Amino acid sequence: MNIDTLTAPDPMGQDRPGEIEDEQPKTMQDLDEYLAGAYDYQAPKHGDIRQGVVVDINENGAILDIGSKREGFVPAEDLTRLDEETRAAVQIGSTIPAFVLRPSDKEGRPVLSIHQAHMYQDWLDAEEMMKSGELYEGEISNYNRGGLIVKFGKIRGFIPCSQIVGLPRRLREEQRRQRLAAMIGERVGLRVIEVDRQRRRLIFSQRRALRAWQELQRERVMDDLREGETRHGEVTSITDFGAFVDLGGADGLIHVSELSWRRVEHPREVLKVGDEVDVYVLSVDQERRRIALSLKKLQPDPWTLVDDHYNVGQLVEGRVTRVVDFGAFVALDLGIEGLLHANEMIGTPELSPSDIVQPGDKLPVKVIGIDSRRRRLDLSARQVGQEEWERWMAEQQAAREPEEEVAEGAEVTAEPVAEEAAAEADVEAFVAEQQAAREPEEEVAEGAEVTAEPVAEEAAAETDVEAVVAEVAAIVNEMDEEEVQASETAAGEEAEADEPAVEESPVLEEETSTEAEVIVEEAAAEVGEEI
Repeated sequence: MNIDTLTAPDPMGQDRPGEIEDEQPKTMQDLDEYLAGAYDYQAPKHGDIRQGVVVDINENGAILDIGSKREGFVPAEDLTRLDEETRAAVQIGSTIPAFVLRPSDKEGRPVLSIHQAHMYQDWLDAEEMMKSGELYEGEISNYNRGGLIVKFGKIRGFIPCSQIVGLPRRLREEQRRQRLAAMIGERVGLRVIEVDRQRRRLIFSQRRALRAWQELQRERVMDDLREGETRHGEVTSITDFGAFVDLGGADGLIHVSELSWRRVEHPREVLKVGDEVDVYVLSVDQERRRIALSLKKLQPDPWTLVDDHYNVGQLVEGRVTRVVDFGAFVALDLGIEGLLHANEMIGTPELSPSDIVQPGDKLPVKVIGIDSRRRRLDLSARQVGQEEWERWMAEQQAAREPEEEVAEGAEVTAEPVAEEAAAEADVEAFVAEQQAAREPEEEVAEGAEVTAEPVAEEAAAETDVEAVVAEVAAIVNEMDEEEVQASETAAGEEAEADEPAVEESPVLEEETSTEAEVIVEEAAAEVGEEI
């Protein structure tokens, strides 16, 4: 074998020795630069967020591999600050974020914090949410004198009173605290309006998120509703055609025909605003965003009880609900309506049904036909006997007597008031008569020669005045003391009404506004200090 052949340079790689020589580092500084360029290595710095793999967990803390020369160390104190869910995720082999507190300790290991990493990430999320205007759903955890406190991950945000929906601004301190305390535990929709990491300020607004939150709640309710379900809700408004019920974010309509099995002229006969009711879901229209509800579906159908409740020939009492050309519809005690045909009314054939009965009239009728399958009940007034009419009239009279007694009691109560008014009129008339009687005597006294001394005239005048005063006092004493007190109270109110109104000072409003701002600033600062 030719040794020259082995040592001969490769014609294809004549320049390679020079290239390799140029690439090789010559000093330790060149070695660090070479490693940094080859492996893109970056030494940990304070404030960095690194993803680390848990290598070990012991009583002193946790060891994380964050891709640096040395493994990072998480003190045990930091692990105790984590909530149960986060602490459970810290297992050997799991990857978790870590915040670099110090690049190295005495042993050269980076000192890390899992708790700070989560808090730092929450601040970043809050800043991003403020930029995008995204809606945040949070739970109210506490309150202070300036507003509400809401958790946002590992940090806490603040809702000033001015940004809370449904909280009047001119409440007393105690009333405001009661309102705020009652909201603890509620989930609300919020928007981030201020983020300041240096001052540890995270401010939310409920008012700015109200529309978006209502729409989100409506979407959730609409997606969750199913036909045939029974839901609990609160009556929010009443119209001529029905009532609207809030189902927890979306309003459904109970049409007037679905309020009851009996005829309902107006929804206010059955419901009022604020009533809490259980409703049956008739239909959910996703395209038109409408929910149809029913009350009577949750009530037993009275027509299923007709056969057991009524018999042919039975005498019943009814109330006329509608009058038509061919007769009148009469509502019975079970909540259904029967037909009283014109031929079964008491009257001459020339009279129309509206000439014989009117809506609201009560009358005894007999059941002459029952067809529960077709929901028909025929009634007759002609077949009611004379004795039955007389018995029914006696019962009606006996039922009216207590009402008449109550009415008479009300009239008796009103009599003392009328008597007091009459007494006042008598007093005024008596005083006027006395004044008129004295005027002619005074004229005669002026025209005649007076021989008596002036002192005697004055004494006589005083005697007349005292007599008049005594008579007036006797009449006034007969009046009820309560009427006198009422007159004094009315006079006091008129005097107060005559007093000029004191205009509010704009300086006071400015001072109040400034004080409110100071309260909000102090409250937000308290939240920041606690964070």
